[in-house]
Amino acid sequence: MIIRHRAAAALVAGALALAACEGMPAPGDASAALDIPEVQPVQIAESTMKDVTRTLSGDAFEGRAPGSAGEEKTVAFLTERFKAAGLQPGNKGSWVQEVPLVQITGKDFAPLSITGKGAPLSFIYGKDWVGATYREEAETKIDASELVFVGYGINAPEKGWNDYAGLDVKGKTVVILVNDPDWQTAGLEGPFNGKAMTYYGRWTYKYEEAARQGAAGALIVHQTAPAAYGWNVVQSSWSGPQAYAQRGKDAEPLTQMNGWVTETAARAMLKAAGQDLDALTKAAQVKGFKAVPLGMTLSTGFKNDVRSFMSRNVIGILPGTEAPEEYVLHTAHWDHLGRCTPAPDGDDICNGAVDNATGTAALVALAEAHAKAGPARRTLVFLAVTAEESGLLGATYYAQNPVFPLAQTVGGVNMDAFQIAGPAKDVTVIGLGKSQLDTFLDTALKADGRVATPDAKPEAGYYYRSDHFAFAKLGVPMIYMEGGEDLVNGGREAGAKVAADYTENRYHGPKDEFNEAWDWSGVMSDLQLYYRLGRMMGMSTSWPNWNDGDEFRAIRDEACKASDKGC
Repeated sequence: MIIRHRAAAALVAGALALAACEGMPAPGDASAALDIPEVQPVQIAESTMKDVTRTLSGDAFEGRAPGSAGEEKTVAFLTERFKAAGLQPGNKGSWVQEVPLVQITGKDFAPLSITGKGAPLSFIYGKDWVGATYREEAETKIDASELVFVGYGINAPEKGWNDYAGLDVKGKTVVILVNDPDWQTAGLEGPFNGKAMTYYGRWTYKYEEAARQGAAGALIVHQTAPAAYGWNVVQSSWSGPQAYAQRGKDAEPLTQMNGWVTETAARAMLKAAGQDLDALTKAAQVKGFKAVPLGMTLSTGFKNDVRSFMSRNVIGILPGTEAPEEYVLHTAHWDHLGRCTPAPDGDDICNGAVDNATGTAALVALAEAHAKAGPARRTLVFLAVTAEESGLLGATYYAQNPVFPLAQTVGGVNMDAFQIAGPAKDVTVIGLGKSQLDTFLDTALKADGRVATPDAKPEAGYYYRSDHFAFAKLGVPMIYMEGGEDLVNGGREAGAKVAADYTENRYHGPKDEFNEAWDWSGVMSDLQLYYRLGRMMGMSTSWPNWNDGDEFRAIRDEACKASDKGC
């Protein structure tokens, strides 16, 4: 889980395109035309959840880093469990889809040296800053690169917003704020959807835009509130081997170095330039902000071990009876961080028990349950993807190179990091209100006596941080849920405490480990919801779409018009 929503854009012409998508409800009619079969609860094996989670998060799997010995063990184990569950190989007789990746491991990091107006500054790698390169080069060296503060680093022509307006940053290093300019807004109204993060707020976008602008380096200022996680998370996630998708000949440009600096280091840097972080932040939140050259230069360097390798998505299917060429996805990422920044006790394996051995175990447990219930009308696909922690790479590769055509993929569910906190009265839905799959979820929740709670922190941008996004942006409706916030024992206060404890003490760190004392009752309740959702989609004759006005609606409609099968 790359810590885990929301985006919107006004779209038109959906009604006309809908005629080409037989079985799809008309715009504004989210439920009337949907065929939602009744699904009875089934027995889902808690023992499977425990066994698979315990195994995948064991030290023997070394944190399940793509391209490691841990991957070999993970793929072999999942293949064995999918087969035992009653699935068939999902990729033309193979259990895997190969995903070409590059692994770059930085080493021998020099300090981040700043010279110019103020006294020389030197920031220590790991403590004050982290960085990496996406370029397949043996050495990265930035020498006396001019520093420019570019606010939120956004270029959004459709919003009339350009933090790079009139600026040439070729060869320079840009200093960027995390999140969107209006992230502190109380509601969801604003140029960038108020407190709900858009893709412009994500660190991935900021590096991409800096590269398009020709920058040599890009440094994001880490602040816990707008980033939605602490420095420890950045430190762990950016240390050790980093996996990236292999680049083709016509790939977009790259910076030499992307990185983060602590808020303390950023304040010191800006003070030396005669600037103040708070004042610059306030100015950057206003449309028409002009970038600020800092009158200082940055130098640093490090070496890189580069290797190309094939990682793998694992795919199992339960073929459908009446409509085997229509597909329902169940996704979870099997990877984690491998070896990372050690804990105080010296433990350097990021085991990823909650994130995401639990979600991967859920794929196996649901496969067993569906196989015992017998095939559905449509084919059920169980897809364990690689390299989510590196930027949704496995899911993105599948979405761009689908084994099963996306226009014939009805929709799906994504499972990433189950909350181990006991039963809840609700379930948190990431992206609630985006698609007609909400109607399927409503039916499942009513049958289970629970309710849906919208994401309490849309400013964290969770919608863009897990594998469902790779499919959604290509038009496939996907549901992504997290554990409920209103616990049966202790209510919302207890739920918030559990979530905060995990984020602060275990998330993306060596202490995300399996615990034999965990209470699995809430997880098993959530699995019933996932089972009902998958089964409903699998037995239905309908093709749920994105709601009218959603940013992904036009993409789906175009895919449907171009296909003579499926939607």
